[in-house]
Amino acid sequence: MSRRFGENREFGIRVNGSYHNGDTPLDNQTREAHVGSAAFDYRGEKFRASLDFIDQEEKFDAPTRPFLVATGVAVPTAPVGRRNVTQSWEWAKVHDNSLLARAEYDVTESVTVFADAGGGRTQVDRLFGTPTILNAAGDTTSTPGRFKFDIDRNVADAGLRARFDTAAISHAVTFQGSYYMDEVSRGSVNGTPVLSNIYAPIARPQQLVPAPATVPKLSDTELTGLALADTMSVFQERLQLTLGVRQQGVKSNNYNTTTGAVTSAYDQTAYTPMVGLVVKPLSNVSLYANYIEGLSKGDVAPTTASNQGEVLAPYLSKQKEAGIKVDFGMLATTISLFEITKPSGQLGADNVYRADQEQRNRGVELTVFGEVQPGIRVLGGVTLIDAVLTKTSTLANLGKTPIGVPEVQANLSAEWDTPFAPGLTLVANAIYTGHQYLNGANTQVVPAWTRLDLGARYTTRINNRPVTLRALVQNVFDTNYWAGVASYSALAQGAPRTLLLSMSTDF
Repeated sequence: MSRRFGENREFGIRVNGSYHNGDTPLDNQTREAHVGSAAFDYRGEKFRASLDFIDQEEKFDAPTRPFLVATGVAVPTAPVGRRNVTQSWEWAKVHDNSLLARAEYDVTESVTVFADAGGGRTQVDRLFGTPTILNAAGDTTSTPGRFKFDIDRNVADAGLRARFDTAAISHAVTFQGSYYMDEVSRGSVNGTPVLSNIYAPIARPQQLVPAPATVPKLSDTELTGLALADTMSVFQERLQLTLGVRQQGVKSNNYNTTTGAVTSAYDQTAYTPMVGLVVKPLSNVSLYANYIEGLSKGDVAPTTASNQGEVLAPYLSKQKEAGIKVDFGMLATTISLFEITKPSGQLGADNVYRADQEQRNRGVELTVFGEVQPGIRVLGGVTLIDAVLTKTSTLANLGKTPIGVPEVQANLSAEWDTPFAPGLTLVANAIYTGHQYLNGANTQVVPAWTRLDLGARYTTRINNRPVTLRALVQNVFDTNYWAGVASYSALAQGAPRTLLLSMSTDF
């Protein structure tokens, strides 16, 4: 619900709320969630400001986790999508809240200063384990653990935007400073292993695992940055060149959760460039190319690693891209070539998670969007990726395909406004993901999968109010598949056939 008020409608308030409760498509699983938010804003002639608050909580009984696969075991056939090996007495609860304030002021018609500041907190309390598939028969083992996480975050940004001309060149300049900080605390108590099976889950006696007595600090991270960018254009923006540079700093400490002593620390600063070029030889054709580097916070070691929760050292990623966009009026298409180089983490033979490898992803992406003809809309794309490990501490894996990167990804969505039933739109979505590898040696293969979703949307008026009815069947053929690979070499289970119904109206 929202409303604007004031002499010139300069004040605004918006309240959003949602509540969910009930069974999910998975066996033994229930979910309860609520989200509440409030937003306030002021829109003056030169000054604008807003304040946003969000509070949300989510609870699961029998929450699912991606599956690990034991070393040397081939990836088994995916189980029925409804099957759930998590015990009915396992659970998870997550509570989030955040506050963000923004403001901007037009110093002149061409210069605007802006700033924002805020923070948030996430509290996690859970009892469950990460299952490991032991053999081709689908037997699993999992150790339920009672975990508590507290994550505190603070963020602030400030800067200015300016537009001006020098001779025949138009400039759009942005200068921005940014700050981000988080602090992670964690406590845990483990139960005893539970055996089950992905094809025929077995109910086991409930374990009463106590909550951890303390939640000590695990890590803290501070990210800072100063960025300057200038987009220069000539010939009525038919030629645009963007140049930018950013100073980025990353500080991080990892702590011993027993003694509180710092176990590892780093403080790294880097200057990273950015350049982008857009050329429009025709009004409907754009050629573009860009290069960007970025210093990123290191990966976090997964719960399956002996150094779980450790924040790894920051890494530098590089991205190159070039392409063309053609607008045919009702329909537009883009094709681009890209190369991304970035470090990545892996579990070593000693079960320690380290960022001791680098992967390079090269590929081509084609997208199409718009109206094929009046009443028929499409949105689709195909991505071909040639991914390779260019550096790794495991020499036998050098030149292999990185974990979880498919060679082919494709999707197509289509809508048809039916001429025989005004207001009725039929919808179809098709998704294809090529095979992926679960381990760096490329001996564990996750098969390719295809999913089809079908639905309809009907718009009408009831009591002179606009009403939209929607229906969607996800995974129409109820295909069993592994949906993908998590960053820590774990299998995500595909969702079963699911019917979604909704109605929306304005009042």
